[in-house]
Amino acid sequence: MAKDKDGTVVLSFSAKWVSWAHTIVAYCGFLGALALGLKLHYHKIVQNEHYGYPQEWFPSVSATIGDRYPERSVFQLFIAITSGPRFALVILWYLITARANSALPKFVLFTGLTRTLLCGGWVYITSTDDHLYHDIFMISYLVFTIPWTVGCLKLSPRNPQAIKYRKWFAGLFFGTLVPLIYFFIQHKVHKVAGAYTIYAFFEWALILFDVGFDAVTSYDFANIELRVVDMKGVNKGKISAAIGAASSSEKSNDGTSIKPLLAAKFTVGGLIESISDVYIGFMFWTILTSLGVTIWYFPLWHMGLSGYEVLVMTSISPIILGIGPLRRFLINHLTITYILSLTGFVAFYYKQPEYRLFVTGAGVGFSCLALAAGFFAERSNPARLDGRISGFSLGLLASSITKFACYTNNPVWPVMHAENGGWNKTGLGLAVLAVLISTRKGTHAQDISSAKSKNGPFILISLGLAGMFFAFHSLLADSSTMISWVWDGYPITGPMAVPDGVYVLLAMGFGHVIGSYFEDFGRSWTFFGVGSVAVGVFYANHGWLGFYGALVFATYMMAIAPSFIRVAIQHGPAKTFGTAFLLYNLLVLANIWTVAYAFVPGGPLLRERTDLVTSAMMVCVGAGVFATTSFNSSSNGKPLNSKHTSPIQRRVKSYFMQVLVALELVAIAIAYIRSPPASHVPYNKEHKVVSAGIWTVHFGIDNDMWSSERRMRDLIKEMEVDIIGLLESDLQRIIMGNRDMTQFLAEDLGMYADFGPGPNKHTWGAALLSKFPIINSTHHLLPSPVGELAPAILATLDMYGEMVDVLVFHSGQEEDVEDRRLQSEGIAKLMGDSPRPLILLSYLVTKPLQGNYNTYVSEQSRMKDIDPSDWDRWCEYILYRGIKRVGFARVSRSTITDTELQVGKFVIGDDKESSNTIIPESEVPEGLRFPARFHGQGVRGHRYHVFDEPRYYA
Repeated sequence: MAKDKDGTVVLSFSAKWVSWAHTIVAYCGFLGALALGLKLHYHKIVQNEHYGYPQEWFPSVSATIGDRYPERSVFQLFIAITSGPRFALVILWYLITARANSALPKFVLFTGLTRTLLCGGWVYITSTDDHLYHDIFMISYLVFTIPWTVGCLKLSPRNPQAIKYRKWFAGLFFGTLVPLIYFFIQHKVHKVAGAYTIYAFFEWALILFDVGFDAVTSYDFANIELRVVDMKGVNKGKISAAIGAASSSEKSNDGTSIKPLLAAKFTVGGLIESISDVYIGFMFWTILTSLGVTIWYFPLWHMGLSGYEVLVMTSISPIILGIGPLRRFLINHLTITYILSLTGFVAFYYKQPEYRLFVTGAGVGFSCLALAAGFFAERSNPARLDGRISGFSLGLLASSITKFACYTNNPVWPVMHAENGGWNKTGLGLAVLAVLISTRKGTHAQDISSAKSKNGPFILISLGLAGMFFAFHSLLADSSTMISWVWDGYPITGPMAVPDGVYVLLAMGFGHVIGSYFEDFGRSWTFFGVGSVAVGVFYANHGWLGFYGALVFATYMMAIAPSFIRVAIQHGPAKTFGTAFLLYNLLVLANIWTVAYAFVPGGPLLRERTDLVTSAMMVCVGAGVFATTSFNSSSNGKPLNSKHTSPIQRRVKSYFMQVLVALELVAIAIAYIRSPPASHVPYNKEHKVVSAGIWTVHFGIDNDMWSSERRMRDLIKEMEVDIIGLLESDLQRIIMGNRDMTQFLAEDLGMYADFGPGPNKHTWGAALLSKFPIINSTHHLLPSPVGELAPAILATLDMYGEMVDVLVFHSGQEEDVEDRRLQSEGIAKLMGDSPRPLILLSYLVTKPLQGNYNTYVSEQSRMKDIDPSDWDRWCEYILYRGIKRVGFARVSRSTITDTELQVGKFVIGDDKESSNTIIPESEVPEGLRFPARFHGQGVRGHRYHVFDEPRYYA
């Protein structure tokens, strides 16, 4: 044995064997389980919830390693053995990359150790044991894979071969996620035979690439020797050992250095500052998008202009930056400016709707002021300006992802509070922290606003900003908005809000990358042409073709943000941003006018002219492109986007790329978690009962200006409603918050959802939720020559094996007599043309037995009124034919909306015709009765009213 000054070397070996041991044992665990599974349980492990062999013929990783003995035991044994080399690999990587004054190696060490522990979580808690916690550990593992992979790439020693393989494995790993998610959606949502087998191949590839990425450390460890040293000699047959790691020199034999690749130093503080900038962007978009919802409450109750609409103009607040002393104060005290913008975050404290609206309006004013001041303050600091711009764009993405997670509601809006799923206090606390971190360094910008501009007319870039703000707000503020434009009913021939909304979020992220790294292309006329064609394709087509246009459009709009903002700050902020927000407001009002034309002055000029509004948006964007392409900096004559960025700028951009990747991974995880369940069960399937309801829900805002989806959910669930038509349900507009109430209701209640016609068809909306599969559905616009458009959904449902049609319909207003007559004839024809049993869930605006009622209930329609003796109706009606009616109930609304819930009970498969004879509840079998809790005073303000009890029929 060799002897050195520190003791006797008992054992020494190259550290590369740690990498080899980790790689070989890990592969043995996975491949050994696969071999055993294919040999012993082939047909069982290729079976999934939809298909088995021969449609599916290769098992997924989870089915292989977690479902059967002995595969599971063999896999877990090898993973336990792998843990030793795994921990050693992570620690060795830290030892060869650690350096003074850098936090990145410690951060990568932390993520590596945490990732290893999370791996143990999903290995030893399988999906069979506990599906929720298995998924939590798996998703967390994938999230931590991002900083581990990026960190290892940045810290790689100067070994070209190792760097090449690392890049290859990292690219393959993350590139595999895209087809993996696509084929999972094809399997889970669209139930495509064979899709899960293809998904399984990508899943196995992911494993190979993940382990392969860490195997590359064998190149870096080749010149490292591990030794076991006896420091004091053999004592009682035992050796006191210590493990040391040393490198023969900083440079290996081939001249490569173990110094990191990046010249710029990574700091955790810099990453946190970038996250804070993104949260400030999130604050801006949260507050701006909340204004429309709070304003909408008032004209909704006034049935016309209320006067409160003037608060939409609070966003032109940057105009006050034209006052020199105030401008200089605000841009040099950004902490105060941003703290003032938090006014919108405290609005939820005010219970009175008027007060909440005024506080929200103040918040919007301060937020727009802070946005303009923040950009202008950093115009001479390229790195910080990059941060502000990235924070603005990624803040929009973060806002959309938050809404994606929270069923299209933003949990810190002023219409949210703890009772309906709000996180207002948490959001406010994080906002204060983000402001303090982001502005802690302060700014001392030179004020050039008063100098005469040599950069061309400001109006062009103001138009560009207005078009960009409007596009962001109207189409990208929620991932489901553009999907609702191209949705065309059942069978599904296009994207669904969940999970396909994640593609919108990924496209937005891709657009941000183009704008950050290829800014010249992002602001080019070529790309503008691509974006213009894309918006045309999106506007003119349904299904996947329209959606592809939407994705390209989302990419383009995110790409132009950096160049637009850089040009805008070369002019005075009062002129550019003040004018931009004024023009943006005009586009917002025009957008509202297209559907609210019956209630606003000059409405007919823009009736149903979304095409004009969309064209105006692109014209504005084109003006901005003209401003950016013709712009040269007056100070140095360099192009707008200089390719010679400083190391600090590159580092700042790398921080935001890491934030972007993390956001997109969160979006992917949300899409996976929210994927629709495979089955939906009616409430009383033993008796083949169908409870069908109609409810006008006032756009998901209750009488006290709180979001009402959860209260709606409670009543629908407790009334055991299997099918419900929801009217006044199209919320995919700026003024309504770009929301979709059907997402929460359908997922929480376990129902299929259809809505339509879409927001580009200019109606107030109709939606259908059903416990029964929707086999086919068509969307209709009924004749409306004068008043508001009347939407209808005609759907065929599979009710206990029998095909039954359900028609959801909202007619025009009382004032539009001719509209309602034409609509009644159109609906009567739709009902008469249907060859199947049918239920009409409707808003008819007529008195029983009079006027248009006799068109709906006629020989042509062959329909019957659920209760002809109920004279106290005007709006909501339930009609039926071809199925047995057993009961009818009217349930008071409490403060959820302005209209009651009506529910009819029917029995499928019973050919006996029911009479109009009313019988007592005691004579009705218990399985056919309405819930008892709503008798008497009921619960939470809901009770059986009008008749004071349900009605049942012999």
